[in-house]
Amino acid sequence: MLVPVNWLKEYVDIDGLEIRTIADRLTMTGSHVDAVVNLDKDINNVVTGRIVEIENHPEADRLLVTKVDIGNKVVQIITGAKNIKLYDIVPVALHGSVLADGTKIKNSKLRGVLSEGMMCSYEELGIEDKLIPKESKDGILIFPDEMELGIEAKKALEMEGYLLDIEITFNRPDCLSVIGIAREAAAAMDRKLTLPEIKINNPVGNINDYINEIRIESPELCTRYYAKVIKDVKIGPSPLWLQRKIMDAGMRPISNIVDATNYVMLEMGQPLHAFDLEKMAGRKVVVRRAGKGEKLMTLDKETRELTSDMCVIADENDAQCIAGVMGGYDSEITDDTKLIIMECANFNPTSTRLTSKSLGLRSEASSRNEKPLSPQNVSYANERVCQIIEMIGAGTIVEGAIDAGRNEFEDATVELRPYRCTELLGVHIDTDEMVKILNSLEIESIYDGQKIVSKVPHFRPDIQQEADLIEEVGRIFGMERIEPKPLKGNILKGSISDLRKVEARIKNYLTESEFCETTTYSFISPKKYDKMNFNEDSALREYIKILNPLGEDFSSMRTTLLPNLVEVIGKNINYGTKKGRIYEIGNVFKSNEFPIKDLPDEISTLSLGMFGDADFYTIKGVLENIFNKFQIKAEYRVLENNPAFHPGRTAAVFAEGVYIGVVGEIHPIAAKNFNIKERVYAAEINLEKILELSKEERKYKEIPKYPSITRDMAVVAKDEVNVGDIISDIETRGYEYLESVDFFDIYKGMGIEDGHKSLAFSLVFRSPERTLQDEEVQKIFENIIKNVEDKFDAKLR
Repeated sequence: MLVPVNWLKEYVDIDGLEIRTIADRLTMTGSHVDAVVNLDKDINNVVTGRIVEIENHPEADRLLVTKVDIGNKVVQIITGAKNIKLYDIVPVALHGSVLADGTKIKNSKLRGVLSEGMMCSYEELGIEDKLIPKESKDGILIFPDEMELGIEAKKALEMEGYLLDIEITFNRPDCLSVIGIAREAAAAMDRKLTLPEIKINNPVGNINDYINEIRIESPELCTRYYAKVIKDVKIGPSPLWLQRKIMDAGMRPISNIVDATNYVMLEMGQPLHAFDLEKMAGRKVVVRRAGKGEKLMTLDKETRELTSDMCVIADENDAQCIAGVMGGYDSEITDDTKLIIMECANFNPTSTRLTSKSLGLRSEASSRNEKPLSPQNVSYANERVCQIIEMIGAGTIVEGAIDAGRNEFEDATVELRPYRCTELLGVHIDTDEMVKILNSLEIESIYDGQKIVSKVPHFRPDIQQEADLIEEVGRIFGMERIEPKPLKGNILKGSISDLRKVEARIKNYLTESEFCETTTYSFISPKKYDKMNFNEDSALREYIKILNPLGEDFSSMRTTLLPNLVEVIGKNINYGTKKGRIYEIGNVFKSNEFPIKDLPDEISTLSLGMFGDADFYTIKGVLENIFNKFQIKAEYRVLENNPAFHPGRTAAVFAEGVYIGVVGEIHPIAAKNFNIKERVYAAEINLEKILELSKEERKYKEIPKYPSITRDMAVVAKDEVNVGDIISDIETRGYEYLESVDFFDIYKGMGIEDGHKSLAFSLVFRSPERTLQDEEVQKIFENIIKNVEDKFDAKLR
């Protein structure tokens, strides 16, 4: 935020204070001054003068010979400027003067005629090109007719004083204004604050004769809409004082109406927008959501395609403005405009920010509208801009205003216990001084004998609790006045939770297995759930929305790690990586009810991703090794109705009947959505379930003394029969001497009926007490075969 000190002085008496003192005090109280800029340009002997005579140069068709009255004498100036006329007042660089770029001016003859200096443009006086008014870009600077003659041009242009470049934090939108900084300066330096009185001197008519209707159809996007009407508009350049103020604040003058709105925005922090009322169909204003695919040509003559998440200001038929971001070309103010409607509204800051980012449009207005501005400020700002327009003679203000939406507000009350202030700040401050500090910040406060009761002003949305008031007291009192004290307290022995131990063991194993760890944001875009192809009714879509997100990409709390994992894999593949193993351990966030009333559950989760030299069994093997470390026996079941995964190469993971995760190949459609053309395998496991099911006590098992007997079994079963179900059935029947069951082959093809498959298992039998005989093992083996055939409708090959 650029704040001209001379403008600041109009609201707070800081005369007599050194600029460094002002900057330091503002910085120490929270308004960090990044830089102090001296506005005094290094020019001299450039004065104001009135053109009293113009003649053509006798020897040059493109040059003019002028006589200029500079107050104490008349000088002759030769110029080629096209924008001057008789009696214009212009800056004149006299003999011996030095311009901003170091050019020295001296008397010289041009085609035989003496020129006693030169007329100057804005640029020659050191004004940045981006700040020069359009009408003055290619010619001489013209002063107002009432400008005194013979004074220094830099004084006439108010090119004196200082500019403060202040860093404003997101929670202080009130400080994105000169008045906001004036409030801070008044409190920080114990000076009086004087705000402008607003009065329209000569209003005429009735606003209801000009506007037929103002309607807010989307109150969630626009809290309040306050409109005024100005008639008999005379579009032209702004007065020099107005131009110079907004130029010093970093904005280019455009026209008197636009400059007036920018002036008030800079002064009060509240953006405004003017429409040509005669271009608004039906003389109606409708605040609504944009239609899906609706198009609007904005002031920059670019046609924008809008979405239903965006707010627009429309007339009876079409959108005329992207609310809080940029006006529309069809209703813009032109030189022919005679009747305007002045808009001042309070828009949803999140919607404004997302719209601005989505369209790639950002301005001084949108940067303010995307912050939590006070809806109570809109009427004040609109009346103020009308006062300025009347003051500069740019139009006549119509009596009355139309105030749509919520217009009744009550300031919040927050209580402060003095002893708590002492506890938090570490220094004793008298209660009377606390009250004085808060009142100096326009936080109306009284002490009732036990506590300070404060009424929070509407422009301070950041003050919501006792600690916020204590912060206000501390920063104005002066944090530098609080003496440092050594920390006191018992040193406690730290410990690592069981869950963190589980995470550490898994990380160590994965690192040894050539996995690379990735860390992604906990906030993601809901659009990633669409890219993953999750079902519309999937529990993973029951995400928690962020009230004030950094952008659409960070607008929800993640319910799964998979979208970010697949996105990381996609980026690595696109960077040319041929194969890779990636994992992430992080929290996912879930709530049992919406809207949420309590903090969400934070569930520690592991995600694995593999591509290149991997298949389903590779990633399943990694999981098996992890489960073995915690003595967990996993079971794999068919995963149904999850379009994020390939239906034939995916399994749901269970342990002791509890669902703990998923493993498989990412569905080709989901992979394509992340620009991935090859097969990607992924898994996601609930680590808190791993902790619950893990068995830390390891049972000793004697090394077998007696040999084992192995029998192989191949059965033909229907395609829908799961290998895991067969193994689980064999293991749970408790066959005597059966030590292990392993699946080692699957076959489909010649000799196997359509819709069937051949499954091969290896069964190991052993007795801990003696050597088994083939005959007794064969009986058990035959019993196993019979049970498999009966239960699974299978046949022995």
